[in-house]
Amino acid sequence: MPIALITGASRGLGRALALALAGRGWTLVVDGRGAAALGTVAQELRDGGAEAVHALTGDVTDREHLEAMVASAPTLDLLVANASTVGPSPMPVLADYPLEALRRVLEVNVVAPLALVQLALPKLNQGATVLMLSSDAAVEAYEGWGGYGASKAALDQLSAILAAEHPELHVHAVDPGDMRTRMHAEAFPGEDISDRPEPETVVPHLLALLDTRLPSGRRRAGDVEVAP
Repeated sequence: MPIALITGASRGLGRALALALAGRGWTLVVDGRGAAALGTVAQELRDGGAEAVHALTGDVTDREHLEAMVASAPTLDLLVANASTVGPSPMPVLADYPLEALRRVLEVNVVAPLALVQLALPKLNQGATVLMLSSDAAVEAYEGWGGYGASKAALDQLSAILAAEHPELHVHAVDPGDMRTRMHAEAFPGEDISDRPEPETVVPHLLALLDTRLPSGRRRAGDVEVAP
């Protein structure tokens, strides 16, 4: 059965995608920073039909943690760089953006995904898929989103160059759109975000992206057609 590695799988879109792949019988390597939440998700994945589950607690900026994740899989068919941070909340304008906080955002959202890809490349099967979770903030100028948006713009370019350098892979920077997640709640502190769609609504589009084997590129998840 195919094997996927997904970062940030203890909640939100990472968890939703992992559960969908478990239902297809995939072997899953997942991580999260909270041991209790990750343990709960790991059991959900096993109960949901995963062939095997390797759940590792840790921070994606810790190289030893990334090495342990990659070592858990003999080969990989799917690599999902989903773990992200929105940065300070409330989100400051660039004139007031704490530079140490910006460095942390870039470490999590740009450096860590590249480090993961570098470690995983020898294990990626021919035709494997790499999904980099991006955002519309990478291409649109929203007040207060300078740190996060800059990190996702960098991730988009990293993905495009990775695709050019590795044509044997399917590399996608995917904008999932607004979702009802904790990270979005942190981006809009005190606001009601109950009108945002649940992460589960994005998953069929990600699965369609995997199934249709579309060429590498930047995509809005909602633009990927789902078969009836």
